[in-house]
Parts: sequence; C-alpha cells; structure tokens
Amino acid sequence: MRTRFFLKLSIIFAALNISTHLLSGCTADNKILNTGSWTVNYDTRSGGVNIKKDSILIFSGIYASYKSANDGKLVTSRDYSKRKITTEKINDAFGSGILYKIRYSSKGFPDLIQSFYVYPDKDYVLTDFVLTDKSGVESNYMAPLNVDNMPSVLAGNGDCRALFIPFDNDKWIRYRSHTLDFTKLESYEVTAIFNNDDRRGLVIGSVEHDNWKSAILMGKGDMYNIGSLTCYGGAADELTRDSKPHGALRGKTIKSPKVLLGYFNDWRNGLESYADANAAITPPKTWNKAVPFGWNSWGVLQFSLTYSKAMEVSDFFRENLQNHSFVNPDSTLYIGLDSGWNRFSEDELKSFADHCKASGQTPCIYWTPFTDWKKDPERTVENMPQYKYRDLYLYANGKPQELDGAYALDPSHPAVEAMMKKTAALFRRTGFGYVKMDFMTHGAMEADKWYNPDITTGIQGYNYGLKLINLHFDSMYINLSISPIFPAQYAQSRRIACDAWNKIKDTEYTLNATSYGWWQDRIYQFNDADHVVLRGATEGENRARITSAIITGIFITGDDFSAGGSPEGKERAKKYLVNPEVNAIATGEAFRPLEGSGEKSENQFLRADKNGCYLAVFNYSENEQSSVISLERMGLDANKSFFAKELWSGTETAVQGAITVVVPAKDVMLFRIK
Repeated sequence: MRTRFFLKLSIIFAALNISTHLLSGCTADNKILNTGSWTVNYDTRSGGVNIKKDSILIFSGIYASYKSANDGKLVTSRDYSKRKITTEKINDAFGSGILYKIRYSSKGFPDLIQSFYVYPDKDYVLTDFVLTDKSGVESNYMAPLNVDNMPSVLAGNGDCRALFIPFDNDKWIRYRSHTLDFTKLESYEVTAIFNNDDRRGLVIGSVEHDNWKSAILMGKGDMYNIGSLTCYGGAADELTRDSKPHGALRGKTIKSPKVLLGYFNDWRNGLESYADANAAITPPKTWNKAVPFGWNSWGVLQFSLTYSKAMEVSDFFRENLQNHSFVNPDSTLYIGLDSGWNRFSEDELKSFADHCKASGQTPCIYWTPFTDWKKDPERTVENMPQYKYRDLYLYANGKPQELDGAYALDPSHPAVEAMMKKTAALFRRTGFGYVKMDFMTHGAMEADKWYNPDITTGIQGYNYGLKLINLHFDSMYINLSISPIFPAQYAQSRRIACDAWNKIKDTEYTLNATSYGWWQDRIYQFNDADHVVLRGATEGENRARITSAIITGIFITGDDFSAGGSPEGKERAKKYLVNPEVNAIATGEAFRPLEGSGEKSENQFLRADKNGCYLAVFNYSENEQSSVISLERMGLDANKSFFAKELWSGTETAVQGAITVVVPAKDVMLFRIK
C-alpha cells in the first residue's frame, strides 16, 4: 500500500512537469515539500515552518501572528491546537509551482490558513495567511512572517548590512545601509540583509499593497546576522505620516499581505526580483513613448512663474537645445508648469499648450489632489455647495490631519472626485498631456473614518483615489512627486527622493535614494531625480547633477530660461545639456550601485547595454578622490582589455584588470567601457 501511494504521487507530480516530491515526516501532519532548490517543512518542535534553499537553512520556525481588534492581544499560529497540511498545484502570475498550506484550528479562535507558494525556478518563496470565522473577524495587525532566531545565512565574516527603505519620500527622508550593530531596525515594505563582500543575501518584502502598509522589523543579533525578523501588515507611525493606529480589516475572511522571502547570490538581483514580483501582480502603468526630457518651473521660477515667462522658456528650448541633442529618443521635450499655474487664465493655458506643441514639445502641468492648502474648514466646495471643506477632511482622533502645511482630504469623498473631474477636464480642454501629482501621502493617511464605509485603512483609501485619477486623467502621463513608494501601478513615474536643486549635496541626496531604490523603475516606467538646476553651482556640480538625473530616470531641468533669467544658467545649459554621448545614455533605465555600504550614498553606479558598460563615479567631497575599481567586480572579464571613454571630457583610456578613476572635488566621471 505504501509503495502504491508513493508511486501514485510520483505520477501526479511528473504530470505537473515540475521536479517535486513530497515525503511524509515523523507524523501525518509533518510533510516535507521538495521542489527545485527549495525544501519546505513544518517543524513540530518549533511549531513553525523551515525553509531551505540549496540545502541552506534560510528561515527556521516561521509562524504567523495577528492582533485581535477587540482587545489587541497577539495571537500566533503556535497557539493553535490542531493543524492540517495539504499541497496542491498552482499556476499564477509567478509561474507553475506548489502551494504548501497549513490550516490551524482551535476552540475560541478563527481558523488560520497559512500558505507558502513555492516555485522551482524562482529564488524566492511567497507566503501569506487568512483568518476565517463565520461570526466575523477583525484585525489591524497581521504578520505572515515571524522568526524568533534567524539562522546564520550570511557569511561569518565581511561587511554585513541591512537596508532601511522609507515608506515615502517626504521631509528629505533618507535610505540607509546599516551595519548589523543595531538593537532594532524597521524598514518599510521591503529590506535586504546581505554581505556586501560576496553580495549574497536575503530580500524580504510585501508584494501586495491594496489593504496594508507593511514593514519589516529586525531585532538585535551580531555583526554578521540579525536576531529576530517580523514582516507585518499594519504599520502606522511617524514615518508613514500617521498619528493614529493602522485601520482594521473586518469580515468573515480577512487576509494578510503576501510577502516575498528570497535568498540571492546578489542582493541587487534580489531587489530587482522583488520589484518584478510586484509588477507581476500589478503591472506598471503603460507608456509607449520614450523617457521624458524637459523642464519644470519649480526649479528656479517657482511662484514667479508667469504666462510670458513660460512662453519664453519654451522658445529657449526650441532655439537653443532641441536642435543640439537635448531631446528624448522621440525627439520630444516636456515643458512643465508647476505650482503657480492657476494664476493663468484658461486662454493663456491653452495658448501655452498650443505653443509647446507647435515647437515639438509636450505641455505639462501640476496638481495636488488630496490637499487643502487654505485650511479653511468653513469654505464652501466649488461646484458642490452642499459641502464645506470640513466635510472632506481625513480626521484623526477628531482633528483634521495636517502634513506639509496642508490638510489631508478623503480620497473617497464625492467632492474630491468632483474636483478631479473638473481639473482633468480643464487640462484636457487646454491640451496638457503630462501631470505632476504632488503631496500624495496625504491621501494615504489613517483616519477615524472615510466617506466610503467600505474603506477602513489608509492604503485602501489611497488606492481608491488613485483609481479615480486613472479614470479621469486616463491617457495623460502621471508623475508622482511626494508620495509613498507603493502602490505603483497608477503612475508612469515617481520622484525617487524629496526636492533637489543644484549643489553637490542635492546630487548626493538624490543618489542616496538611487543607491538603494534604483529598482523602482521596474514597478514604474521611470524614476524621477527631480529638476536639475545649473545656476549658482560649480561646473563640476553641474556635471554631477546632470549625471545623477541620467542614471536615475527622467531628465528634467529647472533653471529660469526666460528672457530675464540668469545668463549663467542659460550658458551652462548650452554647454552641458547638449553632449550627445551623455544624452544618449538617458534612456530612463536606472543604473544600479556597484556596492552597498555607503555611509550616506553610493558613489559608483553601473549599467550595461548593447553599446557597452557604463560606469559613473561621483565625488561628493571638497577634495579630489582616487579609486581603483576592479573590472571583475563590475562583472567584466578581468583578463580582457577594454577601452574606457570618459564622456564629459572625451578622454579615452585602455584598461585591463581594473580602472583607476580620479574625480575632482564635487564632480563626476562618466565612462563608456567597451
């Protein structure tokens, strides 16, 4: 009988065309799943799940946990008295695999169904869990991944690190690569834990962003390993811009976020795979045109923007830059009016847009859909006089929520949608094709309640609002400015950091985000390095700031190019925005960091394409810096000879084994290596 049972299993899994087999363990509810390089099994001693990759124990004793919304008590899957393990074939957006499912039941608790999605050809496993109860269940904290003591996965020597990834890009927040000497580290949505010497490491992060704000909490270990690890849905604190706890999910069945657990030979590949996994669930918003090049008025003009100045800027680009290589691969520029455009009449808006189009340019404009800057609750809502602005606010503990000087609006309120319709109709009527949407985090804040009673969490409200933006702004290009990283499927691009202008500190700040967030161009079409300002900085700073935009994503300038604008800014533009070999690199595909251990930002970035390997080396300091960079570390054959051309100076050098780079103070060198 036992032989026939295993023969039957072999036939079933052979039919799945997946190299998979199940072995029963010591007890009937302790099955082992082997598929590809993965092994998953429930461990009766720890009361949790062990996961191995290539026979290396990656996670041990994984258990799920949640908090009851009634009393806040933490309940774990280890508190349950009964369990049943099943497996089944799956074929989903990630490919073909096996679902390893554990159903926990116990008197007085909702059933807990813990799932592990295992794909033989992937370097990661996915996990989530649901709570189900006929009488209903409610929770504002669900953690599908809990490990009390992490196995020693990283090499027992070298430079071991963990990444802090911020929830959004507001208030000049920074990414950070931490040595493992912290007592506690919390990263939002995703983290990487890796050895920077051999690059092997773990990537853990949520791949669903429809209900939960997620975070990864790492506990104290030693210099080569973290201690405990928890990935949970329900993050709400100062860094998510919240002043009250995360909202609760409620129903007969509620679900945690789905979480990726990966182990990679290169942590950079891991973060890119994490991005691809997100994109498999919610593909990036389509865009069939080239990466935007152009200008935005907030760089220098800001509230000095006028109709005549905007027209003169358009003319400056047409007469001085478009015919000298400063255009994108579609031979187009994007000329943008930022905050202050509302002082234009509708006729002026249309005239400006028509003028841009006649000059081979796409007219761009700006809006903040979820904010009330006047903060006047008794003001009547335009076109919906039955509402006061107080009716639109997102309240926390009975008070309007203020962030960045504006009150937050409820994305689900019909008056907010009415304003969207009105604004989108104006933009469409006057001819704009690109909208910069700013201060989006306001729409994601936790609240006492929402107008739509089906919404119970900030991210649910934010998704609701973004869906409306997609509906009403339909074919327009959407660029998010201040905003959460996730959800990402509603806009073609997102600014990777907070505001940046012209100095080397602005370049360093922007590249802090590119260093550890470059992978976001896989969940959006492009990253945005913010406007490049040239006036009032050294020429080296100009080169560095331009290069920071090129290696990050879209390429938007910001000087005052009107008739009365700075002569310095115009001359620098004519000198540095018209280098055809530099501009040719600006395809919108982000460079990745060579290393992962910068104190603030990495300074060496790479990208390869059919034309060769590109290396950008920055110097953020006041003194000349010299470095020797191994070609092997760059992924090139150290035994071959290459030619390296520095694209700002045109200097060519033969290199073998390593390249020596000497960068002047506050400057950059940008190489094409063939």
